[in-house]
Amino acid sequence: MSPEHATAGRAGSTLRLENATASPWGPRVLDSISLDLAPGQVLAVAGPNGAGKSSLLQLIAGDIPPTAGTVELDHKPLSDWNSHELPRALAYLPQMSLLNFPYTVEEVVLLGRIPHATGSAVDAGIAMDAMRLTDTLTLRDRLYTQLSGGEKQRTQLARIFSQIAAEDSLAGKLLLLDEPTSALDLAHQQQILEAVQGFADRGCAVILAIHDLNLAARAVDRMLILDAGRQTALGTPGEVLTPALLRNVFHIEVEIATHPLGGFPVITPGYRVRR
Repeated sequence: MSPEHATAGRAGSTLRLENATASPWGPRVLDSISLDLAPGQVLAVAGPNGAGKSSLLQLIAGDIPPTAGTVELDHKPLSDWNSHELPRALAYLPQMSLLNFPYTVEEVVLLGRIPHATGSAVDAGIAMDAMRLTDTLTLRDRLYTQLSGGEKQRTQLARIFSQIAAEDSLAGKLLLLDEPTSALDLAHQQQILEAVQGFADRGCAVILAIHDLNLAARAVDRMLILDAGRQTALGTPGEVLTPALLRNVFHIEVEIATHPLGGFPVITPGYRVRR
């Protein structure tokens, strides 16, 4: 992520969490999370399995309520957004998107336009753009149930991209993606990250829950590291990704170099640390 992209067009705050805590099923899954996400900023959420990454996205999406603290979207408490307004401002792709109906790819992508009243012609154009961004245009007439895992993931990404898309600025809008590249090959990973950066360039704030730290380091402005539901570090990839943090949180020894062209950290795993 270039410095120009990291600082361009960011006035105000799209998302603000202050000491947000959640205990939706009894035990606490998130504990005092605080962050401020500006328009056009891309944040990666990383951590070990069970650290609370998906729970954090569910909290921000309104799927689980905070038991303490505050969550604000575009300067308004999330609880004040109604069910008609929120899907026009926030699009959320969970880690598992179950769809067993024999819809075509194009029909699935058009589901993202349901919250909008923009008309079939506009919706069709936005869906086409979303399919181009995700390399699913040639699949548009295929049945979703007959796709491979990677093709299904790209179709779901196209649906979410069509939901958040607009003809003007995307400032004030938020895109939440839980492991968006997990089933994708290297070329499609790069394509999706470029699409995400394109949305950010237009003012959309983006949060990616992601396991691949090297992929995150080259694609985001900031990183939030969670461990057992707690906020361990928040900053740029260069500030956050240190041997000490990776040893303490992920229990692995690493070597960290700087990419000669991009300037972002590159992690080479070593060996696991005995606990």
